[in-house]
Order: sequence, then structure tokens, then C-alpha cells
Amino acid sequence: MKFCWSTIMVKNLDESLEFYTGIIGLPVSRRFQAGPETEIVFLGDGETKVELIRSRTKSEVTFGEDISLGFEVDSLDEMMALVQEKGIAIHSGPFQPNPYTRFFYVLDPNGVKIQFVENRP
Repeated sequence: MKFCWSTIMVKNLDESLEFYTGIIGLPVSRRFQAGPETEIVFLGDGETKVELIRSRTKSEVTFGEDISLGFEVDSLDEMMALVQEKGIAIHSGPFQPNPYTRFFYVLDPNGVKIQFVENRP
């Protein structure tokens, strides 16, 4: 068994795509209509994907406060500078729970907590 993807219901697909491709750097691997009211986009080039779904029949999307998606970065300082340059507020952090790990959180356009983590050797 393998973990395939995490699904995020989105309010605005274009705004979400800009965040996940432009900030996180995930490429679009598939994009298609799933009926007249729903569009689906899969992002990522590895084994695990992020699935964005926009349904015109759903007016609200909600997420649990205790759920986040984590992305490893080479440089936490560079990622912090990038998100600030793009006008994205840092939700919390940076934190350093041990000498080898640092991370911080932002919110995506839908309110999902996104964690950027740097793991040092």
C-alpha cells in the first residue's frame, strides 16, 4: 500500500494553483473537469500528490485547525523571504525544536496550514 494524495477543497482554483505552483513549486501533473460543476487538479512530480478540487455547488470549505501539510525546503530563511516577498503572512514560527530542525507555518488561500521545514544534517 502507498499514500497517494491529500485532497483540498478550494474556494478559488486559480488562486490556489498560484500558491501551490508559485510558492511551493509543485508542478501540475493533471487537470480535468469532473462533471459540469467540478474541476480537479493534481500537483506534484513525486509519489505523493496534492489534489485540489473546486466544486461550484459547494460555497464553503472548512479545515481543522490541527491539520497541516508539510514541505521540506533547502533553506528556511530563503523560504521565509519568498513568502514575505509574495505578501503571505507567517502564521506562526519559526520554531527550532532541536538543533537539526527549523520550521514555520503559513496559511494557503483556503486557510490550510502549510508547514515549511528545514532538516539539517
